[in-house]
Amino acid sequence: MKQHFPLKNVQQEKRIYRNRVFFSIGLVTICMLLLVSRYAYLQIVSFNEFNTASDQNRIRLQPLAPARGYIYDRNGVLLADNYPVFTATLSRADVADIDDTIKRLTPILELTEEDIERFNSRIKTAKKTERVSIKLNLTETDIARFSEIKHLFPGVKIDTQMTRYYPHGELFAHVIGYVGRINDKELKSIDKDLYAGTNLIGKIGVEKSYEDLLHGVPGNESVEADAHGNVLRHLGRKDPVRGNDLYLSLDYGLQVVASEQLAGRRGAIIAMDPSTGEILALVSSPSFNPNLFVTGISTKDYSYLRDNLDQPLYNRAVQGSYPPGSTIKPMFGLGGLHYGLVDWNTAISDPGYFTLPGDSHRFRDHKKTGHGAVNLHKAQVVSCDTYFYVMSYRMGIEKMNSWMRQFGFGEKTGVDLPSESSGLYPSPEWKMRTRNSKWLRGETISVSIGQGAFTATPLQLAMATAITANQGSHVTPHVLRDTKGSKAYKPHNAPDGVIQFNGKPEDWIKMRDAMVDVVESGTGRGIRTPMFSIAGKTGTAQVKSIAQGKRYNEALLTERQLDHGLFVGFAPADKPEIAIAVIWENGRHGGSAAQLAKPVFDYWLLTRKKNPILPSSHQISGGLMTAGIKPGELPSGSGILNPDSAAIPANAAEQQNSNNVSNTARPATPAQPVERD
Repeated sequence: MKQHFPLKNVQQEKRIYRNRVFFSIGLVTICMLLLVSRYAYLQIVSFNEFNTASDQNRIRLQPLAPARGYIYDRNGVLLADNYPVFTATLSRADVADIDDTIKRLTPILELTEEDIERFNSRIKTAKKTERVSIKLNLTETDIARFSEIKHLFPGVKIDTQMTRYYPHGELFAHVIGYVGRINDKELKSIDKDLYAGTNLIGKIGVEKSYEDLLHGVPGNESVEADAHGNVLRHLGRKDPVRGNDLYLSLDYGLQVVASEQLAGRRGAIIAMDPSTGEILALVSSPSFNPNLFVTGISTKDYSYLRDNLDQPLYNRAVQGSYPPGSTIKPMFGLGGLHYGLVDWNTAISDPGYFTLPGDSHRFRDHKKTGHGAVNLHKAQVVSCDTYFYVMSYRMGIEKMNSWMRQFGFGEKTGVDLPSESSGLYPSPEWKMRTRNSKWLRGETISVSIGQGAFTATPLQLAMATAITANQGSHVTPHVLRDTKGSKAYKPHNAPDGVIQFNGKPEDWIKMRDAMVDVVESGTGRGIRTPMFSIAGKTGTAQVKSIAQGKRYNEALLTERQLDHGLFVGFAPADKPEIAIAVIWENGRHGGSAAQLAKPVFDYWLLTRKKNPILPSSHQISGGLMTAGIKPGELPSGSGILNPDSAAIPANAAEQQNSNNVSNTARPATPAQPVERD
């Protein structure tokens, strides 16, 4: 029999259908709950986070670089100005492929390898929204080429930035220095927030010494931007704080006069106020144009400065180490009085030479026949070497070193300028440490007249002269006189100690009188004047050694083998207002160097108040803007170098001493005859 099965199981189908419906409803409910939960999380729990991210895409905080403080001389003459230039900048947030963008920009903006390397170094550490400079000081041609195709470069735009300009060019280059682009080494040490949006930093001179004062504090601006980085509207702004203005102790007119004396020569002149230590003029010749370094110096210009035998980048006033010659005899003579080895009546008989006991070697005087009977006063006036040979033999190098260091020899003066040389006042310990040999008695004799291993900078000579003028009161040379701005700073303008002197107070007066007689009737008589009294001392530093028994013969020497001429002095002698140190490389003798100091004395004491030398009106009232110079006209050159490379090499001072780099000197033609010392 056939068995019949029902065609449908209605109850089972209903059960299956019901289960499917419940499962679907549950799945939809779970999905809805998950969706609502996620929505709630995004809209409620994470609202602040995503709202901030949204604002960051739309609203950007752009740094505003502060304007650099101005630099003035003591009378308000503008020495360092600010000037706007066009700059190509890029924001990392708006550029997907930075390398490709720079590659395509290279032919348009004529970017050099140095430009690209500098940009790559800066973009790595820059904030995402910070605009980083690609090239400074764009020319009108650069701007025109970019403007035609700027739509192809989203995130790149032309900004206006402030840069530095030095209206007096070479005149103050060595003392004010210059700014240059921030390099990799500086980038690692500076506060990146403080220098956000800034491309320039002080490299040498005052610009470097007082970078913290001059730089200022950056501000910022909130802007709303579209997807291409274009600013739609400005939302808020915090203005930057401009750097402090600096007022230096330098006098424009005196700097001009001192510079004129060294025109065509190599050397340095420093003038100081002996009562305060303020530097009134600081000239190193030859000089250079600091404007070349601000936005990048061309390979051609830098090669000329670097390879020039005259070394115009070398600051002879602060870095140059020279044998001081007889200019140190007043200080050394006071040492003899301090130790009680001589008094003003102590006399010797000078045959024209000195020999150490048991030694036949003759240490010669510059006067072959000698000076006869010589006391301390006459020894200064006629610059008798033999007198100081005898004194040094009695004193010994240890006491000499201890005494002369009180005047600042062998140590840095502490001037507020970078890269100062310490010079060298030798000692037995120094020789053993550096040359692994013992000190010889004859070396003491050479040091006593500022020769041998003894070297000093013109700045050290100026400070020692100021201390002598102050009758032992020590002053520290400095160029900053005052500052105005948001940052507090109090310059030091007072004596900061007294030399320990065991002689009589009147010994200072007698030494001053001896220095006056140097100018009135001695080796410096070519600069005497009835208008005021000058206390001075000439010096001649030997460049080429002369064999025993031979005589100095200029006719047999090349120009760069001629002796250096030096002079130190202060005036008026009874109430000093100015102290001067002069070094004329290959100037032949100290009397010639004294001739260079005379116009400096005259201007400061006679002319300055009645007929001061002032710059032209456009330099006083605003430099480039009133001079009519347009953007892009500052020197830029083709190959841009790191401005740091313009600094003098670390071994330059040694090269200077060993090679006797010297002046294309022209002999002085003084009104009266001059002697070799």
